[in-house]
Amino acid sequence: MKRKRDTSSVGGDGSETLGAEFEVFLSFRGPDTGLTFTDCLYHSMVRAWIHVFRDAEEIRIGEEIGGELLRAINSSKIYMPIFSRNYASSAWCLRELAYMLECWRKRTSEKMIIPIFYDVDPNDVKLKTGLYFEALERHGDKFGCDQVQRWKEALIEVARIKGWHLRDQGHGKIINLIIDEVLTKLTRGKRNLPDHIVGFHDHVEAIVNILDEGSRDILCLVIHGMGGIGKTTLAGIVFNQISNQFHGCSFLSNIREFADGGKIVELQQKLLSEILHLKSIEVYDFRMGTNMIKERFREKKILVVLDDVDKWDQSMKLVGNCDWFGPGSRIIITTRDINFLPIEEEENQENNVFYIYEMRELDPCHALQLFSKHAFKRDSPPADYIDVSHEIITKAGGLPLALEVIGSSLCYRRKPIWKETLKKLDLVPKQEVLNKLKISYDMLEDDQREIFLDIACYFIGEEAIYPYYMWKASEYYPKCAILVLTRMSLIKIVDDDRLWMHNQLRDLGREIVRQEDVKMPENRSRLWLPKNASDVVQNRKGTNNVVALKLTPIFEEHSFTSEGFSKLPNLRLLELEGVGFVGDFRNIFSKVAWLSWRFCPLEFRATNLCFNNLAVLKLSNSDISEDWAGWGPCLANKNLKVIHLTKCTTLRRTPDFSNCSNLKILVIKDCTHLLVVDSSISKLELLKYLEVSGYSHWIPEACEEKDFDLFAVSSVLGGLKSLSTLKIERMCVRELHHSIGELVGLKCLSLVGCRMLRKLPNSIGNMRSLLELDLDDTGITELPNSIGDLKMLKKMSLAMTQLEELPNSIGGLESLLELVLDQTHILELPTSIGNLTRLELLHLSWSQIRELSRGIWMLVNLEELDARGCQNLEGEIPSEIRELSFLRMLDLSWTKVRRLPTAMKQLSCLHELFLQGCDELKCLPELPPSLTMLEFSSESSRTIPDLSNLTNLVRLDIFGGIYQSSKFTEGNPKIEWIQSLSKLEALKLSYADLMFPTTVINLALLSRLQLLCICCADPQALTRLPSSLGELWLGDVKSPIGRSLFSNLRNLYKLTLSRCCLREIQFDGIFQQLENLRRLIVVHCNSLVSLSSLSTLKGLSRLYVEYCPQLIKIEGVGELESLEFLLIRKCDSMEWLPDLLKLQKLTRLIISDCESLQSLPDLPLPNECDVTIEGCKRLNDFFGPYDLYKQRVNT
Repeated sequence: MKRKRDTSSVGGDGSETLGAEFEVFLSFRGPDTGLTFTDCLYHSMVRAWIHVFRDAEEIRIGEEIGGELLRAINSSKIYMPIFSRNYASSAWCLRELAYMLECWRKRTSEKMIIPIFYDVDPNDVKLKTGLYFEALERHGDKFGCDQVQRWKEALIEVARIKGWHLRDQGHGKIINLIIDEVLTKLTRGKRNLPDHIVGFHDHVEAIVNILDEGSRDILCLVIHGMGGIGKTTLAGIVFNQISNQFHGCSFLSNIREFADGGKIVELQQKLLSEILHLKSIEVYDFRMGTNMIKERFREKKILVVLDDVDKWDQSMKLVGNCDWFGPGSRIIITTRDINFLPIEEEENQENNVFYIYEMRELDPCHALQLFSKHAFKRDSPPADYIDVSHEIITKAGGLPLALEVIGSSLCYRRKPIWKETLKKLDLVPKQEVLNKLKISYDMLEDDQREIFLDIACYFIGEEAIYPYYMWKASEYYPKCAILVLTRMSLIKIVDDDRLWMHNQLRDLGREIVRQEDVKMPENRSRLWLPKNASDVVQNRKGTNNVVALKLTPIFEEHSFTSEGFSKLPNLRLLELEGVGFVGDFRNIFSKVAWLSWRFCPLEFRATNLCFNNLAVLKLSNSDISEDWAGWGPCLANKNLKVIHLTKCTTLRRTPDFSNCSNLKILVIKDCTHLLVVDSSISKLELLKYLEVSGYSHWIPEACEEKDFDLFAVSSVLGGLKSLSTLKIERMCVRELHHSIGELVGLKCLSLVGCRMLRKLPNSIGNMRSLLELDLDDTGITELPNSIGDLKMLKKMSLAMTQLEELPNSIGGLESLLELVLDQTHILELPTSIGNLTRLELLHLSWSQIRELSRGIWMLVNLEELDARGCQNLEGEIPSEIRELSFLRMLDLSWTKVRRLPTAMKQLSCLHELFLQGCDELKCLPELPPSLTMLEFSSESSRTIPDLSNLTNLVRLDIFGGIYQSSKFTEGNPKIEWIQSLSKLEALKLSYADLMFPTTVINLALLSRLQLLCICCADPQALTRLPSSLGELWLGDVKSPIGRSLFSNLRNLYKLTLSRCCLREIQFDGIFQQLENLRRLIVVHCNSLVSLSSLSTLKGLSRLYVEYCPQLIKIEGVGELESLEFLLIRKCDSMEWLPDLLKLQKLTRLIISDCESLQSLPDLPLPNECDVTIEGCKRLNDFFGPYDLYKQRVNT
């Protein structure tokens, strides 16, 4: 599905403000690629929300890199040089490259270089041919041998880095791959939230306000309250809402559990990898992790959530005393009890580094609503259940978790059960949360309780199918139990069918186990803490009660003898980490059905070891090979149902599977040196799921051999008659044997990333049960005609393949719902495409498609049509588009479409229409009123369309060229219709030389508007703006800004004034009512001489004044006591700065490229304030904290 996009501040170039950090820096030779590949790459990144910088030719001044370019390179995380034929002929490009390499060398863990070889070969860049070598030789006379030698070394070193090769490949495909790689490096996670969120709005608003108003460099907020009150949910909502404002973010869950298990280092690794965007990072002990966090995050503005903290040292090992990070960072801690925090007594609270926020129970109204959603699947109870519902929520005490669990437990139950539950609640003190939850646990049958306790102690986050087989082997009824536990809200099935349980319910389960014997752990049913488990095994204290054990050496790898396990005859679950066996293990593990073994030793010293009842085997992070002696004991078992091998990095060939005849699931994942799957796999006749996947873009050298293939015998797959899912991804597969057609029960086939695979066998048409076929990023050049025989296929994805055409037989896919052809070489679709009458989604983005063929208009159930970036698509969209009566989303951005038909208005289900970069499209026809989002930009558009009928619009973006008036408008556009768009939340309207009408437009009628970006010569024409507005961008202002414009903007927090043709901007009397204004940006105001009366902006925390070449004075900035960030850049006429005496909260001061600035006033700033003074020709450059600046000035 399409996501909503806001590209208002994502991209940047040399003509725009550089107030924020960039993520990607593009270095390119303008005449070679600036208007072709680089332009497409840039805009694609912008659309993907990547903060990308490309430099404009006009800002390249002089012979040295400085100012904007210097800051953009320093701040970027990824450097992307685009090597074209004339790249080396540009001294400027070579300077950029050398400086990028220098920055990368200094901070290799934080920055990366991804070279793109556009129309050259790496050998050209390595100077092994004359192309670049001769160009460099020509630079010698002008720049000298030393400089040229530096450029040569830079070229050679960068060319050795793995990059992307474009020669003879389609741009669209490569661009998508590049963006995928960049996004992987820059991944920002979002939290999954519960389905029913009730009563959180006020909490979220209060916390966001606290975080926004923090006056310190770093702000730490502590959310506390009883378990089950919703602290984690609240932190997750806030995290999702504000995470895009930070350079990096991390949400660390279950701190208490990790700490109790001695796994703080794992949390440090997760924090480092998420903030630094690294797939993995090695941390050997918590001291090393602490030092790495302190050193690497000192300059970063980050967001960290520490969920469920109960000891101060847990926080100290992850975020220190909340002082390890850069200015503007935010730390959120959730805890049940704040007594462990080093908080001053009430009279000294101003010294605290924490903001404390207490969550309280739901009020009765919200409590009843939440309870009803779970008990009745509606917002309120039926009339005959109102009284008993009120009694239950009163006794549950407004605790969300208790309301959810009890409500779910009573759903569809008879009234006598309700009354019995009510009596039990009467016996439980109001404050005893676990006992309230235990009422639902007590309703369970015996095997359901066992499964609940297993999940609480071991399986939170595990894929449900794996323990399912263990429970089956232990003679439980897991299918029914999981259903009951889910319906009672005791567990949830979340992403990828994983088991999830609330911390309170986890604690309930573990407390039930602890209560089995409080003093003697060996008498409990389950042992998961390292100390308890090691003690029981090592000291031979085991009993018949123990059914599950997680064994992790407390200090180092350890081997255990059979005697320690001999007293555990009922053990059915065994998890090991860094543990080995030594001695005779005959008849020791006869009931073990689950074995999970991480870091198992290469040397296997156990004898007579046998797992007769083993159902699930998971081996991971181990240096085992195909000759490992442990394979025999683990695999010699007819009951084995699951084998899961992950990150066994020395495994080159899989073991012999001949004895695993009942295996159902085989997963071999991220085993980086795996070359061959043993032919014994053909004997797994009951196998249902097979996945063999490698690392992205990894191709071992052996794959280059002509006859090499992943499967030792190519026909082995055809024998797996029970297979329903087959995933062979990013592996060396040259061909699929025709016998694969015998997999008549296969439902899912994925070959993603198998780039050596050129074609599919004709027998693929025999797979009549196939529902999903994914061939993305393969080398497929053609599809067999038999593809049309897949009558049950619902989804087919062919993105980034080498396909140039589809066979006409594709029309036979009568069940197809989704067809993805992004970035293919296909020029036109076959006429039979019209037979896919069930198709709901058609993606053609960045393909070579030349027209939307007649067959498309026969897709009567189509909901989503994406043709963005199809640069061969031009001319008119035919009126037959009206036949797509269910179309919800249409994207024609970055195409050469010249006209849309009047029939567009008949698309009554259309919600989203994207027409960005359609520079051939001069005007819009009447559009359907169903639209909620419209994005339209065209350089050839000269008039603003009348969109008065689009009353459902939530977002409207219109960007055009030079506005052209007509005799009917008398120079002013008729845009009063905007007032009628009452649902608008975001409005962007920009035409060059646009004059607003003299008639008044009352935008205050747009009561939901939060973002307004508008070019307006006379702001008085706007009259009052809506009080809901949070962000306002005003451009091209030519008349004084009156106070009436802002009289209603009590919620405005950000104001941008751009390209204003005013000599003075007077703030006195205008902004006193803007009590929530936090950011003011004044940029590209070429005529501006004076900024006056800033002192009225009492709450302002950030001020940007940039590219105002005539500006002489800024009055009142020294009175802004809340100011934390001040940037003054490219104000060439400014000779002096105002006094900054009262800016005691300032954490960042940047004075840049102010050529006339002669002196700085005495700046008694906080010592820790970071000061940057650069490019001011009459002043010396300085970078560093203010205390060093003072020393330097005094010296």
